[in-house]
Amino acid sequence: MLQLPRTCYIGLALSALAAPTGASEMFASDSPWMLGDWGGTRSELLEKGYDFTLGYTGEMGSNLHGGYDHDRTARYSDQFTFGSHLDLEKILGWHDTEFQLTITERHGDNISNDRINDPRVGGFTSAQEVWGRGETWRLTQMWIKQKYFDGALDVKFGRFGEGEDFNSFPCDFQNLAFCGSQVGNWVGGIWYNWPVSQWALRVRYNLSDALYAQVGVFEQNPTNLESGNGFKLSGSGTQGAVMPIELVWSPQVNGLKGEYRAGYYYSNAKAQDVLKDSNGQPAALSGAAYRSSSSKHGLWLGAQQQVTSLASDQSRGLSLFANATVHDKKTNAIDNYVQAGLVYKGPFDARAKDDIGFALARVHVNPAYRKNARLANQAAGLYDYDNPGFLPVQDTEYSAELYYGIHLADWLTVRPNLQYIRHPGGVSQVDGALIGGLKIQSSF
Repeated sequence: MLQLPRTCYIGLALSALAAPTGASEMFASDSPWMLGDWGGTRSELLEKGYDFTLGYTGEMGSNLHGGYDHDRTARYSDQFTFGSHLDLEKILGWHDTEFQLTITERHGDNISNDRINDPRVGGFTSAQEVWGRGETWRLTQMWIKQKYFDGALDVKFGRFGEGEDFNSFPCDFQNLAFCGSQVGNWVGGIWYNWPVSQWALRVRYNLSDALYAQVGVFEQNPTNLESGNGFKLSGSGTQGAVMPIELVWSPQVNGLKGEYRAGYYYSNAKAQDVLKDSNGQPAALSGAAYRSSSSKHGLWLGAQQQVTSLASDQSRGLSLFANATVHDKKTNAIDNYVQAGLVYKGPFDARAKDDIGFALARVHVNPAYRKNARLANQAAGLYDYDNPGFLPVQDTEYSAELYYGIHLADWLTVRPNLQYIRHPGGVSQVDGALIGGLKIQSSF
C-alpha cells in the first residue's frame, strides 16, 4: 500500500498556483520559493549575505512489469534539505569567503530492493536515487571556501562529499545511473556522495576563464556511512584517504555552453581482492581470507554540451551528455560503466520551462567478481538458481529512462518517468523490469 503522508503540501501548492499572485507572495509561480519572500525579508537577508534554503525531493516507483518479484506495488522515498549559505565578505568583511551548512533527512522505501532486484545480491542502479545511506538525519555540508589571487585560486575545507566538486553531474533523472557523480555509485565503499560527508580539502586553480584543475583529499572512513553517525565529527575509524584529481573545461561552442571532465582517483587504504587469497588461489575454494591490496584506483570522463538553441531564448534547446568510469579489476565488483543521453529544454512555446530527458546506461561486472560467485556456488555444491542458498552470478545490467519535466512553478518541478532495466543486478535469470516513476523537486 502506497502512503504519501509527507507530500500533502504538494496538493495545496498545486491548487494555489491557479490564483494570480505577486512574485514575492506565497505560491507565486514566478517566485523561487514556495513560501514567498517573507514580506521582503528574504531578499533583504540575501543582500546582506544570508541565504537560507529548504528543499524537498520525493520519488515514487512502481514495478509495472517484470523484475524479481512480479507482485505489483509502489514505494515512496524522499529527502528534506535544510541549508544556509553565508557570504562572509558581506557579513564579516572576509575577502572572497563563503560558508555553507546543510542538514538532510531521508526517509522511505525503494522499489528496487525486493521487487526489481534479487535480494540475495541486490542491484547496481536504483529506480529511486533519493533512497540510500539510511533513513536518518545527516550533516551533509559544513565547509568554508576562500579565493585568492583575484579568484584564480579557490580553496575549500570542511565536511562534504567528493561528488560535490569531482565527477559532478546534475540529478534530474530518477534512476541512479543517470543522477549525480557516477564514481560514487560504483565504488560507494570509498567514495561517498551526498548526503554523506567527511573531512576534506579541495584546491582549485583557474588556468583560464574556461579551464580549471583541481585536487582533493577526502577522509576514507566507513563509519561515516552508518545511520547513527550522521553528525560524527571525529576521525575514529579512518582507514586512509581518497585523492581525486580532475581537469574541467567549460567552453562556449557556437555560443552554447558545454562542460568536459577528466579525472582520476586513488585510495591509499587497503582494499580486498574480489577473487584470490594471499597465495594467489581462489579464496572461495581455499577457504582462506581474501588477500588485500595496498590501494584502489580508477578514472572517469564526462561531457555535457548544448547543441541547439532558439533565437528567442538561448536556454531552450537540445543538450547531449555522456559519462564513463573505469575501476580497479583486482578490488572492485564493477570494472566499467558507460552512459549517454539527451535533454531538450523548452519543447513547446506554451511550456518554455519544461524539459524532456532520455538516457541509456550499461554497468559491467568485473569478470573476476563473476568467477568468484561461480566458485562459491561450486564449493557449496549449489547449481540451481532457485535454491535459496545459491549466489546469483552477476554480469551486465542495462538501464533506460524517459521523463517529462513539468515546470509548474519556479519552485516546483514534477517529472513523471518510465524506466526499463534489463538483467536487474546483472542477473540474467531476473526478468527485465518496467518501472513507472514520479519525481518531485521543490524549494520552500
